[in-house]
Amino acid sequence: MEAKYKPKDYEVLRRRCVALWQEGWKQKAIAAALGLTQGGVSRTLTKFKQQGESALLYRKPTGAPTRLTKEQLTHLVEELEKGTLHHGFAGEVWTRKRINAVIEQHFGVSYNVSQVGRILKKVGWSWQKPQKKARQQNPQAVQDWRDERLPALKKSPAGAPSDPLYR
Repeated sequence: MEAKYKPKDYEVLRRRCVALWQEGWKQKAIAAALGLTQGGVSRTLTKFKQQGESALLYRKPTGAPTRLTKEQLTHLVEELEKGTLHHGFAGEVWTRKRINAVIEQHFGVSYNVSQVGRILKKVGWSWQKPQKKARQQNPQAVQDWRDERLPALKKSPAGAPSDPLYR
């Protein structure tokens, strides 16, 4: 029966594994005592023999290596700042799909569209939701329209009398 441990617990297990081995225990007995596989014990001891104490330390697992260098990311920002029209897109809104197309065109690297947001966050860009109303909109004109024109446009409920007091 193999025990389930958290990643950080393995440093303690590796140290205990080496301590038992130094006491003269066999790999099979160490594996059984600690709830590990015999292969895991063998790998731990081999690394310890090659690298010493540093092989026993916990290290956070690394992800895949980056496909764009820091210089390329800087160049990407420069390209994006030129705007969408410069890159042949209609409208002035950058989408992840469009940004991925620019990355592929300039650097020959294609990402899943879902990962483009992570890259943008890395270079300091944030997701922006377009505003639904125009910036040049006159709030007083909107309110006047709602008060005067909109009620005249609304239909009365079916069968309701046309008397204004009814409303």
